Amino acid sequence: MDIVFVSPEVVPFSKVGGLADVAGALPKSLRALGHKVTVVSLLYGSIDVSAHALARRLTRLKVPLAGETVSVEIYEARLPSGVNVVLLAGPRVTDRPGVYGEHGEPYPDNHLRFGMLCRGAIEWMRAQSRVPDVVHVHDWAASLVPVLLHHLATDDARLAGVKTVLTIHNLAHQGIFPLSTLAVVGLPESYASVDELEFYGAASWLKGAIVHAGAITTVSPTYAREVLTPDGGARMDGVLRARAADFTGVLNGVDPAVWNPATDPSLATRYDADDPTAKHRCKSDLQQRTGLPLRPEVPVFGMVARMESQKGVDLLAACAPTLLRQDVQVVVQGSGSPALMEAVAALAKEMPDKVVYRSEFDDALAHRIYAGSDFFLVPSRFEPCGLAQMYAMRYGTVPVVRATGGLRDSVVDCDNDLTTGTGFLFEEPTGEGLYSAMARAIGAFQRRGPFAKLVRRVMRGDWSWDRSARRYQSLYTALLPQAEEAPDAARV
Repeated sequence: MDIVFVSPEVVPFSKVGGLADVAGALPKSLRALGHKVTVVSLLYGSIDVSAHALARRLTRLKVPLAGETVSVEIYEARLPSGVNVVLLAGPRVTDRPGVYGEHGEPYPDNHLRFGMLCRGAIEWMRAQSRVPDVVHVHDWAASLVPVLLHHLATDDARLAGVKTVLTIHNLAHQGIFPLSTLAVVGLPESYASVDELEFYGAASWLKGAIVHAGAITTVSPTYAREVLTPDGGARMDGVLRARAADFTGVLNGVDPAVWNPATDPSLATRYDADDPTAKHRCKSDLQQRTGLPLRPEVPVFGMVARMESQKGVDLLAACAPTLLRQDVQVVVQGSGSPALMEAVAALAKEMPDKVVYRSEFDDALAHRIYAGSDFFLVPSRFEPCGLAQMYAMRYGTVPVVRATGGLRDSVVDCDNDLTTGTGFLFEEPTGEGLYSAMARAIGAFQRRGPFAKLVRRVMRGDWSWDRSARRYQSLYTALLPQAEEAPDAARV
């Protein structure tokens, strides 16, 4: 198949969260299955063209937007995996470093920026010798693609045959703009109805994709069930229930070439599941680099996350008075809410021999935290999938997570004897709930033999993209015309 991904972020070019990792790794696995895959995204001002060896095409795209024709430059790269990447450069994008915004605030003209991405992706497809079989769009910023394809197909028969898949990475982000902006991005007034993009008096791009995409996925089976309920559906549960027959949850994976303690260049030493004993050197290296006392007998809890309520950072702050009476060390990296950043920074200032906080993102440090910690915290209030717990397990770092979404799907609670399970779960999103799981982890750490077996067990888990890529391959195939004709042929 010829498959095109449209995503607002994609590693190694741009990254805000796990979406970028998915947009980089899933195409790689699909390419390994024999498909042609192209990822279309935007060339933000923070992307170094020469460092990524991007080639600028002489021909520009003419993209209708806001009542005018915008001239959009095309930059291309071919990754070692064989995946093609197309980055569109245009006004309001290349002159700004951020993906969605800066300093915690979205850009006010994001409907124009990502309107250019969606319409630009379609114009790029039109310029090819053949249109793709499937367009796979990711989250709200790419969600106009299925809507625009539906609208433009009346005048372009080639577009009518393009099948679309939407993946919702986080239902909380729905692409809400005034209804008046629909005309700006090229949609007639008919798309402002309640059966289309209208959503509580505004326009929701995500709703438009839910209505028009051929298939809809989200990033874990448990999250797929949660978002169909009023409690977890962020007011979109009714729209999703109307498409329940076309909606499924596919658990994300990780790229083993990137997240691999046996080859990771960021680590002080390498190790693997067969012999993880060298992991203790990574722990010592992390303690030394962060200024913590070099104490191998003390359990280290790591956390790499956005400082947001969703991620449960406040739960860590809430249980800190009890936790820090124990003989533990905590290393946290992340930025976001000023209040939460200040709360964690205050803990680090008060107890520098037990708590370290780094607000600036450093990818190498993040890898060192994954490798050098004994336990990894993901106390999210909700978590569509979560990749952090999978990264941690790859590095033999036992996850402590809330039982929600993809965390519940990927971590099995340990029994009292540590003979089964891969982590420590808690149910209620409270400081007490988090501390109860951390206390169990501390107790497990003190049982050296069983804990060493637990480390080996979590490292042997298979979190590669292969299984998930095959699920998506089947999903794409089911949308294509030959799949629709197969039952009749069988009956004949």
